[in-house]
Amino acid sequence: MATSDVLVIGGGLHGCSAALQLSMRGLSVRLIEKDYPGRHASGVNAGGVRRLGRAMPEVPLSIASMELWHRIEDLVDDDCGFESHGQIKVAESEADLALCRARARELMDAGFDHEEVIGQSELRELLPAVAEHCVGGLISRADGAALPFRTVQAFRNKAARLGADIVEGCGSATVERRDGVWTATLADGTRHSAPVLVNAAGAWAGTIAAAAGEPVPLEVVAPMLMITERRPHFLTPVVGATSRTLSFKQFANGTVLIGGGYLGRPDPASNRTELDYVKLGENARTARELFPVMRDARLVRAWAGIEARMADGIPVIGPSGTQEGLFHSFGYSLHGFQLGPICGAIIAELVVSGRTNLPIEPFSIGRFAAAAAA
Repeated sequence: MATSDVLVIGGGLHGCSAALQLSMRGLSVRLIEKDYPGRHASGVNAGGVRRLGRAMPEVPLSIASMELWHRIEDLVDDDCGFESHGQIKVAESEADLALCRARARELMDAGFDHEEVIGQSELRELLPAVAEHCVGGLISRADGAALPFRTVQAFRNKAARLGADIVEGCGSATVERRDGVWTATLADGTRHSAPVLVNAAGAWAGTIAAAAGEPVPLEVVAPMLMITERRPHFLTPVVGATSRTLSFKQFANGTVLIGGGYLGRPDPASNRTELDYVKLGENARTARELFPVMRDARLVRAWAGIEARMADGIPVIGPSGTQEGLFHSFGYSLHGFQLGPICGAIIAELVVSGRTNLPIEPFSIGRFAAAAAA
């Protein structure tokens, strides 16, 4: 049996980030990934690095993570393709603009000022190709985007350089705790043990939580994305919409990414997804209506990842309420990429010292048991 200080189950960004941060603190770490790091949601998402539009409980974590993103090369020896040109949520009407103002006020009342309302003139300065009917928007100027698969690999490789043992390509058949030790038995019969287990298994994390006596309302989803042929440059910031589903950006090579959360059909048992072309059409129509320059754009490829979405739309982060030595980091509900750097640090702090200075109470797994009891 191979032993270590910590077992991390799941090689997405959050698992790799936890493995890195734990290794930085001198612990021996074994990360187990049934496929390869970045195979699922972490490596195939839109790459948005945003504080814009976060659920209020996530805002302090998002701000702390953004500080790490702006010096990401110091952390993982790679810039991860991160560029900070801002993110804008476009308002298409006065009603949309009122929602933007209300959101900015809510943040200001809570002590945050990173989201600003902009009017039509500044919107057109920042987005010259935006449709004429758009009247303004909400901007977070230090936000941006990165390359997802490159980012996961950077975290994985830095963790390995610091001594983490990365076990890939063999799924975990069982995970159990006995006599104070967690043991993962893999499909090939090998066994790995440690006194501490980090559940970062993404869409498969609910199985581990349920086995620990903490069932959660986790839905497995397949967020879709598509990319176009190369286009002449017309867009620098990342763009969303106030009252429609959209994530829209142009890469340096001219290709344009279109997404935002439309869902295909996942099959986690086979690692496969099925696209919903009707929904992809709706997504493309939104992009075309907000940016008329896209009307003759040809789509090159579309895909979907496999991800976990929680019933309340925010992740599970923190210690188990039923099992000693178990820590959860999953259920990021289609918006966990930007949080990856800080959440790995949070898990490492909890493992090493039992505490963190960031407010993680809203993400406790115990909230579901409390809700069920109520």
